[in-house]
Amino acid sequence: MRNDNFFLPDFCGLQAVFGVVVLAELFALILTLGRLGPGVALWDTLALTSLFMQWAGLTGAAVLCAGRRWLARLGDRAAALVSYGLLLLVILLLSELAWWFLLDPALHGGSDGQLGFVLRNLAIGAIVSALALRYFYLAHQSRRRLVAESEARFAALQARIRPHFLFNSMNTIASLTRSDPLRAEAAIEDLADLFRASLGDGRQLIPLAEELALTQRYLQMEGLRLGPRLRLDWQVNALPPDAAIPPLTLQPLVENAIYHGIEQLADGGTVAVGGSLQGEILTLSVTNPCAEPGRARSGNRIAVDNIRQRLAFHFGAEATLVMAAEGGLYRMLLRLPYRRVQ
Repeated sequence: MRNDNFFLPDFCGLQAVFGVVVLAELFALILTLGRLGPGVALWDTLALTSLFMQWAGLTGAAVLCAGRRWLARLGDRAAALVSYGLLLLVILLLSELAWWFLLDPALHGGSDGQLGFVLRNLAIGAIVSALALRYFYLAHQSRRRLVAESEARFAALQARIRPHFLFNSMNTIASLTRSDPLRAEAAIEDLADLFRASLGDGRQLIPLAEELALTQRYLQMEGLRLGPRLRLDWQVNALPPDAAIPPLTLQPLVENAIYHGIEQLADGGTVAVGGSLQGEILTLSVTNPCAEPGRARSGNRIAVDNIRQRLAFHFGAEATLVMAAEGGLYRMLLRLPYRRVQ
């Protein structure tokens, strides 16, 4: 089982193995270029050096793969020292084997002899292994900080939604309690669903159908408050319901459209929610009329920055959120790769 709290990557996976192969070949090329001189055959030297580097890299990856579960129990510092020792042991053993079976002066390094050949390989392996382990540790720490920041931003988004929306919703429900008890009861259920979603785990992706249903509940609540001033253009039939999306991604965009657009217009306006799937790219859009100059509310952009951070956490540079105002309309366009919820 993979331990995401361990700094070493899973060398049993194809991606890690491919990375080892590429890096080993890169180091082989660098070492070969460093040995070029009179009487040195470039391609023969590169072939033998590549063979040894691939041999050492894949064997070291296999050893770390086999011992990963045990290493993960030692703690980062002890695991790093043990991993370092295992890699040097692999290089030592393979250097001895290479001396006896790869009988070529270019690889042996001329007249250094067996001891010089082994010590040179150990020195190179010690430097490369130390740099690799340090890189893995720093990359792991960076990812942990990103996770912590993402959780903090999601908590900030939850805190922002509650007071901004709660009081208006409660006033609306209170006004409906006597005049329309059934609608008041439905509004309470919608409000409960909204806050249940806001208390969920922001690290887990959810189906797009669930996010759309949550957004509809929010719009139903705002429709009770704004009445005919809020008009909807809901064009989402072409979207795949199983597409993976971070929770509270679309709903805050619709909330911004109402807060910064519809509420500022005496006659209200239309919030258009749409999207499409083109190949492996999922597109979502939210469009609303712009408020008149001088009446637009200034925002702190918590929701937008928050969504961008969580999209980057889950999808990296493949996901984007852009905004533009044109022709009296303000449009928020979200693009992300189409992945099904696991």
